[in-house]
Amino acid sequence: MNATSEQLRQWALCLAELGWKVFPLLPGSKRPALHGHRTCTGEGICRDGHQGWEQRATSDPDRISRCWSDHPYNIGLATGPSQLLVIDLDQPKPGQVGQTGAERLADLARRTGEEIPETYTVTTPSGGTHLYFRAPAEPELRNTSGTLGPLIDTRGHGGYVVAAGSITPQGGYELYDDSEPVELPGWLARALAVRPSTAISAPREIAAARPSAYVAAALRAEADRVATAAPGQQNNTLYTAALALGRLVAGGAVEEARVRAVLHRAMSRLPDVRPHDPWTPSAIDATVSSGLRAAAASPRRIGRRSGSGSGQMAA
Repeated sequence: MNATSEQLRQWALCLAELGWKVFPLLPGSKRPALHGHRTCTGEGICRDGHQGWEQRATSDPDRISRCWSDHPYNIGLATGPSQLLVIDLDQPKPGQVGQTGAERLADLARRTGEEIPETYTVTTPSGGTHLYFRAPAEPELRNTSGTLGPLIDTRGHGGYVVAAGSITPQGGYELYDDSEPVELPGWLARALAVRPSTAISAPREIAAARPSAYVAAALRAEADRVATAAPGQQNNTLYTAALALGRLVAGGAVEEARVRAVLHRAMSRLPDVRPHDPWTPSAIDATVSSGLRAAAASPRRIGRRSGSGSGQMAA
């Protein structure tokens, strides 16, 4: 066994000791060394159905030692079977300008009033970063690309990352922080679990609810305020609108799905002049969710004056 093979074998065994499932990547590559579905012959381990890298990933030290005994395979880490959610923060491509994935994630955290905890971290040859988190049991989080913002991908069920110790022609994947992975923060789990298309289509499903004239006016006013917010004030304006409308949600005057849909549409009316503030559906939902949570403790209910059909706010 050459020195490189031994080093990679030791890395793979260390990852397995953490309970993580690994599989071989082609030497110097990010591609699996195991055969794919198209080239599967249906023989051997696949005689009862194709077994891909996710099914064959293992933490068995004997299997790992045998696999890495003769070849300097890079290390793939199957995130789903390892119960991990990895956030991949990229750098702009050569010649491109703008924020890095790490800067965009930091901005998202700032806008939602949250923090990014220290956790197990690997740096990539391109200057990017992989943040490892313990995945929640529910909901099942799968891979995303750009859901949290440009240059931010995630790998969960159905995905893998190139693990620390691996080497490519561009450089190595290096362990930067060996802290034990912390649980994925709730605000990130909610952002990754959001299905914006469902929220945006919701008004058609609840149109029969017919909110009062007061509520309709409040929705229009907050939507207009958001849509005309000045650069630098857009996130604060969105949060304030969600807070105001969230009190009506908490009081039962309007459905949460309608509020989310109205605020999504309002944000879509903003001029596209924000190269450092990409308002992705997940970023919008994260801010709206913060406002709705804060408003839950101060519900505002709609009452009716005696003998009058006009709406009146109840304290």
